[in-house]
Amino acid sequence: MKLYKKIVLASGSVLLLGVIGATIFIESGVYNIGADDPHWPVTYMVLERLRNRSVAVHSADLKVPDLNNPQRILRGAGQYAAMCTSCHLAPGISSSEIRPGLYPQPPILAQTKIGPREAFWAIKHGIKLSAMPAWGFNHNDVTIWDMVAFIEKLPGMTPAEYQAIVAKAPPDEEMASGHGHAEKKSTHPHSGTASPAGKEMPKEHDHPVQKTGSSMAGKGGRLVKAENMADAFQQALQNGHRNKVIAMLASDVRVTEGGKEQVSRTAYVEHHMGADMRFLEHAKIRLLKRQAQLQGDRAVVSSVRELRTTVRGKPQVLLSQETLTMKQSDAGWHIVAISWSSKPVSNTE
Repeated sequence: MKLYKKIVLASGSVLLLGVIGATIFIESGVYNIGADDPHWPVTYMVLERLRNRSVAVHSADLKVPDLNNPQRILRGAGQYAAMCTSCHLAPGISSSEIRPGLYPQPPILAQTKIGPREAFWAIKHGIKLSAMPAWGFNHNDVTIWDMVAFIEKLPGMTPAEYQAIVAKAPPDEEMASGHGHAEKKSTHPHSGTASPAGKEMPKEHDHPVQKTGSSMAGKGGRLVKAENMADAFQQALQNGHRNKVIAMLASDVRVTEGGKEQVSRTAYVEHHMGADMRFLEHAKIRLLKRQAQLQGDRAVVSSVRELRTTVRGKPQVLLSQETLTMKQSDAGWHIVAISWSSKPVSNTE
């Protein structure tokens, strides 16, 4: 009995000392919590093993649906392009603004094979002690399985194949009808409610356009392609071609609207792209002025447009200023920054 008491007393003392030591360590603040200071190798190994075993055990009983359905893969391509490339990259995308600062580094899914059960569970529930969010809060299981189906096809995909499948992905309304996304009611950040559906208005019409930059300085093919992308981007937004817009945006694009900034493609797609498309859908747009210039591997294209639309039930003319900054890579031009602003010009009768 005396030996038992000594063992209990010794164990209690060790535990108490451990608690006291841990408290002193925590309160001292000497531990560097910064993401730019890596774990000790043994700490990293333990956490990695903990993560892998936890995901494997919790996902073991999941029933995997048919992941080879072409429509499922196409839908997943659009979701992946909108939500995942800032961290996990994609064929032809070698880095992003956010990725270098993430610790631990997310896997590059075009180079890594992950089991479908594990992928689904991680997407739905997220991963503690990492930057992986729990997408299950605002995406249902069908949508997440669509992403898993696409991720299964990513390894070995070329940049051209990736761009092609993202461009062919269904528009937003088709994905919403298939997955039960909640419809977000919002208005354009600058101008209120768009024209009512069913009142078709012409998208563009001929008008003399004042141009500087490529037209006057003779910069040639590169700048012309950048200007063509600016026109294609505006048309894709106006026509509601969600995945064409996504394919043109860099994963770390910065979008400034009315003084508010979204700092990634995912943020823009999730919060404002739908409202912008609805606002432009029935607007009558005229390009008034275009200025474009090259800055190394970047192009800056500024456009001034007249927008005739309906704001809070009243016809109105708006003057819209758009500045697109694009960066050229092996995969072509991608938009890395957007600045939008508009102001009323006059009411129409």
